[in-house]
Amino acid sequence: KGFSSTFTGERRPKGDPIFEALGATDELSSAIGLAGEFSSEKGHTFVDQLHKIQCMLQDVGSNLATPLSSAREAHRKRTSFSEKPVLELEQWIDSYSEQLPPLRTFILPSGGRSSAALHFSRAVCRRAERCVVPLVQAGEADPNVAKYLNRLSDYLFVLARYAAMKEGKEEKIYIKPEP
Repeated sequence: KGFSSTFTGERRPKGDPIFEALGATDELSSAIGLAGEFSSEKGHTFVDQLHKIQCMLQDVGSNLATPLSSAREAHRKRTSFSEKPVLELEQWIDSYSEQLPPLRTFILPSGGRSSAALHFSRAVCRRAERCVVPLVQAGEADPNVAKYLNRLSDYLFVLARYAAMKEGKEEKIYIKPEP
């Protein structure tokens, strides 16, 4: 009948912002899975990080599926989301960024299959973040979930550049078309 249940048992329309955010997060995990498969074929060592991120996205989903307005304390304890994964992403970003040449121009999603799939994952991540921010602002989701998605999009961008560099693939740069 067009309704679904949250973890708290509350029935909401399938078009509810919570289910939009859950769907976008699920798509993000799928996109990261695809990027991980391409990256695994190239022997990238960061594939384990991508798998860990997919597991964290399950926790993101649990938090989103537990709207704070209807959650009991037991629900909140079970689905809380800490700042620790955000800090871990920041460490990974710093580690890969140190190995990359400085970015002097806009780049287009490119750089081989691994890199392009990571760029695609970043775009999906930014959409998921846009779905989550209103839930955080409304007090329905933990602010650390939005922070995690924000840092994750940066991580995926840096990782896409890193994958292209490691594979010796050229990143296509933005060239302003002549009028």
